[in-house]
Amino acid sequence: MAIVLRKPGIDEVSDAEGALRGWQSDGTPTQLHPGDLGWFRRLGALATAAAVRTWSRDGRIVAVGLLDGPGLLRLAIAPDAWRDEELARKLVADLAAPDRGGLPTGRAYVEASPGALIRDLLREDGWRPDEPWTPLHRDLGEPVDDPGVRIETVGPSRAEVRAAVQRAAFEGSAFTAGHWHAMAAGPAYADARCLVAYDDQNDAVATVTVWSAGPGRPGLLEPLGVHRRHRGRGHGRAVALAAVAALRELGASSARVCTPGANAAAVATYRSAGFRGRGEVRDLRRDA
Repeated sequence: MAIVLRKPGIDEVSDAEGALRGWQSDGTPTQLHPGDLGWFRRLGALATAAAVRTWSRDGRIVAVGLLDGPGLLRLAIAPDAWRDEELARKLVADLAAPDRGGLPTGRAYVEASPGALIRDLLREDGWRPDEPWTPLHRDLGEPVDDPGVRIETVGPSRAEVRAAVQRAAFEGSAFTAGHWHAMAAGPAYADARCLVAYDDQNDAVATVTVWSAGPGRPGLLEPLGVHRRHRGRGHGRAVALAAVAALRELGASSARVCTPGANAAAVATYRSAGFRGRGEVRDLRRDA
């Protein structure tokens, strides 16, 4: 059967999320997670559907892509199809054709797991490794240390607090309570939690959203941030521990996060919360 590229409708994005959920395994490298689509949902259901691409063979989804910003495709492939030549060549051809809904012309980036054949084919076409990222992992089989601060699980009435910490943690963030409500309305949020950490002055100092892929599968931290006025006091470690505990309660087998390799402070924070590095990964870049 031919492999078919589709742009799913709003009511079909959950099919892509379901495929991604089934592909998450502690025995495979980190790749696009249903929580990544869940976080993107803050921009609305229509924008999320417009950014998702699926490739199917005989009615089965075998690859999912998320256009996560200008010129960046984050790609996940069914584990049994990582070295499938027909699929890899179809992906390369579609990504090179903007009229098919692939990447735009000029500079572009592809995130794909090490070991996937598409990486080999893109390198043959002149794509080059970009800046390094550091994936980190923590097994959830053991109890989690108390974070040592008050942790609040965010509901609709506290969305503005959550949004305010997000804006204070990330330069240029325009995250609002409306974005939170749009995210929380998405299907992926049924297996997610937003947390806010408070210091001993009752100031909201850090936040994280965790996404489960279901019991026995790796969960994701996306995003985690510390208020710029409260950094250097251990709040990042505290909220990371709270995130790990929340994923454990949701039945996740492990917790995963990926951060730029150059962000030494973030890597150190996760390591202090029991995460361990899994080498280095790089997106592939096509120059203009």
